[in-house]
Amino acid sequence: MLWTAASVVALGFLIMLEVAARHYGLPGPMTNQAKEVILAPKSGPLLYASMALMMVVLTWRQRFIAAGVAVGIDIVFFLVRWMIDAKMMFGNGALWVILGCAVIAVTRRTGKERVLLLKGVGLGLLLVAGRKTGDTWLLITSKTRPMVLDQYVATADHALGDPSWLAGRIVEATGTVGEHVLDYVYIQLAVAAVAVALYQLRNVATERRFPGHHLVRTFLVIGLLGPGIYMIFPVVGPIFAYGADGGHWAVANLWPDTPPPLGTPHQMPFDEFTPRNCMPSLHTAWATAIFIHSRKGPRVLRWAGAFWLIATLGATLGFGYHYGTDIIAGVVFTLTIEAALRAFDRGWDRSGIQLVTYGTVVFAAFLVSYRYLPMEMAEYPWVFGPLLVLAMISVIYGYIRTIRLWEQEPGAAAVRQPKPQPELV
Repeated sequence: MLWTAASVVALGFLIMLEVAARHYGLPGPMTNQAKEVILAPKSGPLLYASMALMMVVLTWRQRFIAAGVAVGIDIVFFLVRWMIDAKMMFGNGALWVILGCAVIAVTRRTGKERVLLLKGVGLGLLLVAGRKTGDTWLLITSKTRPMVLDQYVATADHALGDPSWLAGRIVEATGTVGEHVLDYVYIQLAVAAVAVALYQLRNVATERRFPGHHLVRTFLVIGLLGPGIYMIFPVVGPIFAYGADGGHWAVANLWPDTPPPLGTPHQMPFDEFTPRNCMPSLHTAWATAIFIHSRKGPRVLRWAGAFWLIATLGATLGFGYHYGTDIIAGVVFTLTIEAALRAFDRGWDRSGIQLVTYGTVVFAAFLVSYRYLPMEMAEYPWVFGPLLVLAMISVIYGYIRTIRLWEQEPGAAAVRQPKPQPELV
């Protein structure tokens, strides 16, 4: 029933976004995804990562066959595009395999095997659809929010020492090598998430069921709720509001060399195509989720999760996409969502309700203070800077303490590592 309800809600959400995009004369997420069946995909690695996620329900023999079919289809597409001098990109084969598995599930499987395969297909398609819905959400924010609040956030950012300006100068000093590494990390965040998710879901094929909680759930909920905050608190980022990329819409060309001078902030108009996608930083939120879920993995996965978080923070700040205030809001946003999903999975109790409530209150307090107390924050940085950081640390501490208590409860280990049930095999 839960999977059915989630599927219905997801379909309704996609239809709503499709209608909204059509209202502005552009194709929506469903149309863009349908085009990638034949046309060059936007991201080939993402499609193959989605196929890998779907294949957790398959046997090793089936995985090799599926991967071979996907590569074979892509080779054919590559040759055809090369002959007609079309845009080159791989990934169609992976999408064809995912859709083919959906057809096989409906026509060749029955009972629990059909449900399991459809769950795998749905998981892969949700990751792909998440990218398309995100693009549409960004379009909606730029069209419906003509005024942005960057001056408020930049003023409040004085309390943290203007970290985006500092990080921007550091990235410039590293040269092209540092920029390329951070750019790759920033772009391929979803692929890193799939790597962690594959480890968490490695036993699905043998146990014939999914674990109660895994990274993909957190990733999708972050992507679902985050754009709603964009609509409430529209911000374009320092490289646009205070940099050359903003053109004549920018306050001045200050980033990253000169922090903005202190002055009374005002709402400011901006163009109709730059996404209002800063508050909170969802890249930070997703990287934080990857870090959290990699803690239970082997050493190489733990190191990779830590590297991805640090590099993502460097990219979001160093490329001028976010302010420091966005970053700490993104961390609290993730921990609150992660706590809510874990509490839902194990059953709500007092500790879970308290943690989620506290995280929500701190996140709301961040937004309210950025909007209504930016001047006070900038004038007294040695008061408000530590307060902001301590508020974030308090949520981190509360999350760690609560999760450890849950894991120490009798029977928790059995819940985390369920044994195969004969009736499900």
